[in-house]
Amino acid sequence: MPTFRYTAKDQDARTITGKIVADTQDLVIEELRKRRLIITKIAEERQGSMFTASSEKGKPIKTEDVILFARQMATMIEAGIPILQTMEALQEQSPNPSFRKVLGMIKEDIRLGNGLSVAFGKHPKVFDTLFVNMLRVGETGGVLASVLERLAAYMEKTAKLKRKVSSAMIYPTAIVSMAVIVTTVLLVKVVPTFKTIYASFNRGLPPMTQMLLNFSDALQHQFVLIILCIGGLVTAFILYKRTDKGAYHIDGLLLRLPIFGDLICKVAVSRFCRTLSVMVQSGVPILESLDIVMKTIGNRVLERVIEEVIQGVREGESMAVPLARSKIFPSMVTKMIAVGEQSGQLDKMLSKCADFFDEQVDAAVDGLTSLIEPCIIGFLGIVIGFIVMALFLPIISITQLIQ
Repeated sequence: MPTFRYTAKDQDARTITGKIVADTQDLVIEELRKRRLIITKIAEERQGSMFTASSEKGKPIKTEDVILFARQMATMIEAGIPILQTMEALQEQSPNPSFRKVLGMIKEDIRLGNGLSVAFGKHPKVFDTLFVNMLRVGETGGVLASVLERLAAYMEKTAKLKRKVSSAMIYPTAIVSMAVIVTTVLLVKVVPTFKTIYASFNRGLPPMTQMLLNFSDALQHQFVLIILCIGGLVTAFILYKRTDKGAYHIDGLLLRLPIFGDLICKVAVSRFCRTLSVMVQSGVPILESLDIVMKTIGNRVLERVIEEVIQGVREGESMAVPLARSKIFPSMVTKMIAVGEQSGQLDKMLSKCADFFDEQVDAAVDGLTSLIEPCIIGFLGIVIGFIVMALFLPIISITQLIQ
C-alpha cells in the first residue's frame, strides 16, 4: 500500500507532520479528521524511505530468528510493555541485521497507525500467512500474548520435524555424491590407462570390458554434452513442476514412492493436523483455518483434498467425510476428527493426531536411515565390482592363454 506524508494543525494550532499507510488519499483524510486535525498538505511518499524492500536482502532470516522473536514478543506483551516499545527493544537486540531492518519497517508502520497484522503482512517472505492471520486473531481478541506463545510452540515443533527429516537425508546424500565422484574419476583417469594396455593384446575384448571402455570414451569426449543434457532435463523438470498440472503429478508421484512416499505422507498429515489445531484453538473460523492450511501444506494433491473439504464444510458436511473419501489421510485421523467435531474438541483431537504422527515420522526416519545405508553400500559394491571385473577380464584371459 502507498504511504502518504501529511502536514496538519491540531486544536492548539501546532503544526504536526507524519505518515500514514493507506489504499487511497480519501482514507488518509478520513483518518486525520477522526484525530481532529486540520489538514494543510497531503502527498504520496515515493520509494526511498529509511527502510525499503531491499532491506530484507542480505543475511538470510532463519526460522529460529522468527521463533525467538515470537517468544520474546509474547513475554514482553504479557508483562504489559506497549507494542512500540516492544518492537523497538526486539529490533535493537536482534543479532541478524536483515531481521533488524524488517522489524524497523514494521515498527514504523505501527507508529503510523497500522495494525499488527497489516504491518507484518507486508513481509510475506519472513512472516507467512499463518503468522499474520494468528496475529490478527490475537490483536482482535485481545489475547496476543497467548497466541504468540502458541504460534512459537507450533513453529518449534514444525522446525524440529523438518530438521529431523533433513538430517536423515544428509548422510545418504553425502555417500551418493562421493560414490559418483569416485566412479567418475575411475572412468576418466583409470580406465583409459587400461585401454592402452588392451590395445597391445591384438585380441577382441569381452563384452563387459568393451561396454566399460565405450562408456569411458563417451564420458571423456562428450562430457560437456552430457552435462548440458543433464542440465536440460533438470531445467525441463523444474519448469514442468512450476505448472499446476506438473506440480500435481509430481506431488502425487512423491506420495506413491515405495519407501519415501509413506514418510512424505506422514509429514504432511502431521503438518495438517498441527496447523489446523493451532488455528482452531486460537479462535480462527474453520473455513478460514482450512484455507490457510491449504496454502501452507506444500503438496498440490493434498491442496485439492483440502479444497474439497472446504467445499464440503460450506455445504454443511463434516470435515471427516471428504478426508476419508480422499484415501490419503489414515482412517485414524478421519475418525478422530469426526469425534472432535461431534464433541466440540476438534483442536485437542488434531493436536493428539499431530503428536502421534510426529512420533511415527521419528520412527520412520530412523528406520529409513538404517535401511538406506546397506542399500547404498550394496549398490557401490555392484558398481565398483563391475568396473574391476571388466578391467581384469582381458588380463585373466591372456594369462590363461599363456599358461
